[in-house]
Amino acid sequence: MGMTTTKANLTQFEQELVDKAVGAMEKAYCKYSGFKVGAALVCEDGEIIIGANHENASYGATICAERSAMVTALTKGHRKFKLLAVATELEAPCSPCGICRQYLIEFGDYKVILGSSTSDQIIETTTYGLLPYAFTPKSLDDHEKEAEERNHQEGEKKH
Repeated sequence: MGMTTTKANLTQFEQELVDKAVGAMEKAYCKYSGFKVGAALVCEDGEIIIGANHENASYGATICAERSAMVTALTKGHRKFKLLAVATELEAPCSPCGICRQYLIEFGDYKVILGSSTSDQIIETTTYGLLPYAFTPKSLDDHEKEAEERNHQEGEKKH
């Protein structure tokens, strides 16, 4: 999935970003699981947007920290991202869920740092590293092009 390291091996900016993700955990609404998650997303222009997980009595309505940050960024007009830091209370960094992995890869391949509020353990990866062979907007573009080619070839065979 990625390279395991420690927080000390990150750049100063990346360390601060993990700290922002840890801070965002305090905004979490997780009265059901008690599992706080925080995220800090760096947009292409450098703006940093935080997110936290927000649970719901209807569990399926829960919003993860990663998607919370991403939706805020999208609502502000951002579409390109450089880096995402995610933090939990687990000593070993925890990966985003499958839904978040799919949501994150929608906007390209960028660095992801997984951290902890209780240890200095870090995993460095990318959105593609989290979801190899992902279904992306390119998949839909490729499908459209291939369908046009097939239709063109079938049209030539009829003539």
